[in-house]
Amino acid sequence: MTYLDYQATTPLASEAFEAMLPWLRDQHANPHSAHREGRAAKAAVEVAREQVAALLPEGGTVSFTSGATEALNWAIKGTTGPIVTASTEHAAVLDTVYAEARYGRPFTVLPVQPDGLIDLNRAAEVIQPGTGLVAIMLINNEVGVIQPIDELAALAHEAGALFLCDAVQGYGKLDMPQSPDLIAVSAHKIYGPKGVGALWIREGIKLDPLLNGGGQEPGGRSGTLSPALCAGFGAAARIYVDDVGGEDDHIIDLWDAAVSRLGPEWTINGSIDHRFKGNLNIRRKGLDVARLMSDLRDIAFSAGSACASGSGRPSHVLQAIGLGDAEAKSSIRLGFGRYTTEDELVDALTRIDAAARAQRIAA
Repeated sequence: MTYLDYQATTPLASEAFEAMLPWLRDQHANPHSAHREGRAAKAAVEVAREQVAALLPEGGTVSFTSGATEALNWAIKGTTGPIVTASTEHAAVLDTVYAEARYGRPFTVLPVQPDGLIDLNRAAEVIQPGTGLVAIMLINNEVGVIQPIDELAALAHEAGALFLCDAVQGYGKLDMPQSPDLIAVSAHKIYGPKGVGALWIREGIKLDPLLNGGGQEPGGRSGTLSPALCAGFGAAARIYVDDVGGEDDHIIDLWDAAVSRLGPEWTINGSIDHRFKGNLNIRRKGLDVARLMSDLRDIAFSAGSACASGSGRPSHVLQAIGLGDAEAKSSIRLGFGRYTTEDELVDALTRIDAAARAQRIAA
């Protein structure tokens, strides 16, 4: 199997697995208990918290959550006032905003330009005094476009609003912007385990709780933490602290090899210049993506966001950048990273291209 779906989830790093194993096999104490074993579990959680925080701005606290979806829900529902977000945001943001709207909370969805970037002049017109929260993602999960977070956060702060950044796809891969007030991250996008994420909360910001209960976490998040999941998250984050650009260089090499393999029949969706190069979202006129995936079952790639797979609907992100239904439905997303080799990526693209050509001949 050639795995090219890194935006959906990354393979589990061996370092993360080894960090988790003792807490799965040998130690089962509740990290919120006061006895010796509980304190040992809590110490492991706090080490992990420091490791996760090392990739985030100073001047804030990390609260562990069950994942980025919970973190984003908490950040949005825990604030007040009108919301400004963008049409290419993840469903965890957009659907939460729409849920808040059903209770009467005003919102505005900013359009994006054909390259996927937000027009800062348009954003300045919309983000005005009275706005409560601006929620914009760092790297888009479908097309890899990198938004100008610091500039957008400055507009939010000038208007007296808080700024939430969904940094799930960017955490560990880019230097974190220093300007947000709230940052959501997830372990399984950085070679850590599924089922754990975090919300970074700038000092001085108070959120209403999403989950009521014991309030065990900083910021008031309730629920018993898994030391194993936290330890795996921390170990995965530590790899990025120690890597110093090694993975960045590898991903750029992979991108260059992939793009050079594409023929003129393929078009890259989204900005090329303002983009995370581990995401290659491409389309080909008339491509039957379902048939392509059936023909190439030993290559794992995506027809869009994993969260919307199987819905039959065109990608809302591709529609937002101006693609029609036919163009959106003839697009595929290839995601690659630390464990991808150049040979397997080039071989996969060769086979994808050949299968796509065969469709044209058959038609």
